[in-house]
Amino acid sequence: MPCILIADDHDLVRDTIAAYLEAVDEFTVITASNFEAALGSMKGINAVDLLILDYNMPGMNGLEGLERARKSHPAIKVVLMSGVANKDVAQTAMSMGADGFIPKRLAAKSMVNAINFVLAGERYFPVDFAEPEQAAAPPANFADLTEREMQTLEQLCIGLSNKDIARNLGVQEVTVKLHVKNLLAKLNVSNRTQAAILAKEQHLF
Repeated sequence: MPCILIADDHDLVRDTIAAYLEAVDEFTVITASNFEAALGSMKGINAVDLLILDYNMPGMNGLEGLERARKSHPAIKVVLMSGVANKDVAQTAMSMGADGFIPKRLAAKSMVNAINFVLAGERYFPVDFAEPEQAAAPPANFADLTEREMQTLEQLCIGLSNKDIARNLGVQEVTVKLHVKNLLAKLNVSNRTQAAILAKEQHLF
């Protein structure tokens, strides 16, 4: 059973996320209200699998907290979470070794999928936070995908259903089915699993 430590100074946000994670999946969740408390909670604890740090909470000092957490607990996966951090901050966090960046606006189920993605050894980064240059120059076999098809493909890579994808993208489920059908044809694969594997092999997300 994975153990997750959530550090966030907003009691309602922290406790709501913790309660949801414990309710919908087999997670053990520990919480802390600031960065120093989080580090203190981890002393002598070997069972923590994932540390989720709120970017703006006391003690973080920007990305300094991320760097300290990585150095003090190198074996533990660290994800940055924020409702206000811009793309530059998110990309810098990933370049500093963060295992993921989770916007607080992410749908609850998508957050669970992102966490499971990281726990499985992958790195999670939302496609809409990627540099425009990266989005404009995907690997050759993805060049024909539209922006919506790329967004749909990213959602497939974290295991979301058509219904969940439709909710996240703000479109009808029938539209998602069309996007999936089109991207499968363009990538010359027979199902969504093969499409996700191909995207991961190309390090697209």
